[in-house]
Amino acid sequence: MTVQKKSYTSGHFELVIDGHKSTAYLKSVDGGHVIANPVDEPIGTHNQRIKSISTLDIEPFTLDFGISGAKDVLKWIRSSWKKTYSRRNGMITHANFDLQRTYEHEFFEAMITETTFPALDGAAKDTAYLKVKIQPERVLERKIPPGAKVSPEGGVKQKLWTANSFRLTIDGFKGFEYTNKIEAFTIKQGVKKNFIGEHRFPQIEPTKLEFPHIVGTLGLDYADDLLAWRDKYHRDGSSEVDNQRTGELEFLGPDKKTVIFSINLFEVGIHKVALQQSQANQDSIKRVKYELYVGYMEMDGPALGMD
Repeated sequence: MTVQKKSYTSGHFELVIDGHKSTAYLKSVDGGHVIANPVDEPIGTHNQRIKSISTLDIEPFTLDFGISGAKDVLKWIRSSWKKTYSRRNGMITHANFDLQRTYEHEFFEAMITETTFPALDGAAKDTAYLKVKIQPERVLERKIPPGAKVSPEGGVKQKLWTANSFRLTIDGFKGFEYTNKIEAFTIKQGVKKNFIGEHRFPQIEPTKLEFPHIVGTLGLDYADDLLAWRDKYHRDGSSEVDNQRTGELEFLGPDKKTVIFSINLFEVGIHKVALQQSQANQDSIKRVKYELYVGYMEMDGPALGMD
């Protein structure tokens, strides 16, 4: 008779940062494991080669989480964009079917390296999640005997943030508030890995921040100011400073009025404006696709504990 063990489930886990449990709904967790960098060396004139480990690296954690209860994480993101960097320690605890703790994955001196905002679509019905990558300097993994239970947050409150509730405005121009789609975009924090002395794990230091283009579409009927801006900027050759604007991308509640949090956009200019592809015998709305470059971004709003 074969004795079978009860499998561990991959659906129960919780996140703790600096000793405080995150109340955000954590949809998925991946990465954070050690990778060995091998050295391949020849031996004299022989064909045989020997391999050994030189340094160790750690792949970043990738976290998908909801906005509800994520104030501390959002503040961490905000500070990284403002270059007031902070390093955090934390732990991801995995549990079995009975929610008993079975595996602990600690991380130390972690920095945020990427923040990805989901695609927004006025016709979507999906719940929206943020994706964050964090790069630790050290990790510690251990399997533990089943014991105390985790209490992962449910996704009920998270349904308050959906991909169809948003509003984009650009100062001085009308029409952007009728944007029907915005593509997903990622803010990247570069890091440099320094190997020091006999330590196998590198120290990480922040380098440059990369802010992406904002790519969206709106109906041609609402694009008068956008097209006039493009003509003045591109065709007439007006100065760069005079044509850059500020703006705001607001993420709204189910009522499409309450602001959950927002991203302030600075030094915004036009990269490209074009009509979307036209097809014969199609009755779809004619739309204009735009790409706006952004100098830098800042985050604020009630979700960060800010009015």
